[in-house]
Amino acid sequence: MNEKLARMREKLKGFWNQYSKTQKWVLASTAGFLIIAIILLTYLFTRTEYELAFQNLDSTDSQAIMDYLDSSGIPYKLQNGGTSISVPSADAARVKVAVGSQGLVQNGSIGFSELSKNSSSIGTTDQEFNVKYRNALNGEVQQLLQGMQGIQRAKVLVNLPQESVFLSDEDKERASASVQLTFKPGFRPKQEEIDSYFNLVKTAVPNLNVDDITITSQSSQLTPSSEVGGSGGAVSGTLLDQQFEIQRKFENGIKTKTEQFLSTMVGMDKMVVSVVSSLNFDQKTQQESIVKPLDNNDNKGIVISEQNSAESYTGSDSSTGGVAGVGQTDIANYPSSGGSSGSSSEKTSSTTNYEPSRIQTSTTFAPYQVKDLSISVAVDSATMTPEKQQAIQQKLVNDVRTLLADSGQNLPDDELAKRVSVISESFDVGTSGSGGFSASSSSIAIGAIAALALLGGGGYLLYRRRKKAREEAELAAAELPRVETPTIDIDSVSNENQVRKQLEGLAKRKPDEFVNLLRTWLVDE
Repeated sequence: MNEKLARMREKLKGFWNQYSKTQKWVLASTAGFLIIAIILLTYLFTRTEYELAFQNLDSTDSQAIMDYLDSSGIPYKLQNGGTSISVPSADAARVKVAVGSQGLVQNGSIGFSELSKNSSSIGTTDQEFNVKYRNALNGEVQQLLQGMQGIQRAKVLVNLPQESVFLSDEDKERASASVQLTFKPGFRPKQEEIDSYFNLVKTAVPNLNVDDITITSQSSQLTPSSEVGGSGGAVSGTLLDQQFEIQRKFENGIKTKTEQFLSTMVGMDKMVVSVVSSLNFDQKTQQESIVKPLDNNDNKGIVISEQNSAESYTGSDSSTGGVAGVGQTDIANYPSSGGSSGSSSEKTSSTTNYEPSRIQTSTTFAPYQVKDLSISVAVDSATMTPEKQQAIQQKLVNDVRTLLADSGQNLPDDELAKRVSVISESFDVGTSGSGGFSASSSSIAIGAIAALALLGGGGYLLYRRRKKAREEAELAAAELPRVETPTIDIDSVSNENQVRKQLEGLAKRKPDEFVNLLRTWLVDE
């Protein structure tokens, strides 16, 4: 065994000594770089990548999740003072489903299920049961609120009055509830959502009125509208939310159209668009009634009724005659009888009723008008030219002119130019890795691969150089003329001193033949 090791050591030593110092240094550095690269790649591809599975946990929830992970043999990392837990990326989805199905995350609240878990075999006192019931009710309301959109954390305190049969309804104390909500960043509840919070608490707690519910957030106190029975005057909140939503949609619509137009010119990731508007939400309704005759009926209108009547009269008329009171038998001052005469008359009437044309117009103007508008665009300077900037500026000016003209504003070009700005800036787009590699680990992997490529290329070049040198030496040796070399019978000489003397003598007498002899020996080897 020792002889084999010695022979192997001699072979390795002979293999190593056949190279020059430069070749030895190149081989040693190549082997070192290869080992380091293999270690780095092995670490990158075999290390455990952790993913954030739970955050903003209470101490009780963190302990419950830790107990589950320990019992399941799943590694984990605690972060942010124990409020966040990270698990391996391969097990993240399974852990989330398992923890959610078991109800381990309750944000420090308990429900009615705890009443059955902690029940004693010998029973509980009334006071102990009331305390447990109140805690369970607080936990149930808290869990209901946390299940609603936009709520990150909730804290509920319900005060239940003490029941008594000797008190009338007027003398009994009323239940009350105090709720503290923490909304997610950027979430702004609407009035309908605020009313739903009050309705949820009202229906979850028995004998509770809306006026006895207090809900506060991290910034202000929430007030219910009159629709849910509240006394606050928050009815106008819905209108304000609608106006805010209309303004947001109006600005987003202009922003989207501008981005779609500019994406073909500069690219979607090479620009940023900002739109700011001022809208007038004064709604106006105008009614107009017009009465006019018909143009094709001599401006008289439509005949709706017509009545014609004609009457004629004929008769005779007798009248007294003579001189009053001149006869012998006449009465003084009384006229005497005279002759008779005929008479006739006619009466004609016509009535026509016309109906003129009546036009009633009711005009309701748009729910908003654009009072003012400004558009700002920032474009990457790498893709921006003066001609392109001028074209974008003119396009945005035309858009602002059209939108303001609808509200009756005709501004000159210099005023419109103040409402449009096109900025040319250099964009530094950073890439962040998602998945198993972070930005630092990916750069290390790329560096290791580059080092491997360089080492492989250097080794290949060294191999090619050595092979070429060996081929050139063999070719030079083959081209040497074969000369007769003196023969030395080494086998017949038993003493090394005699062989050395013969060689020395040959070198002195015939140096050229001695050199040819050495070359022949080297070629043979």
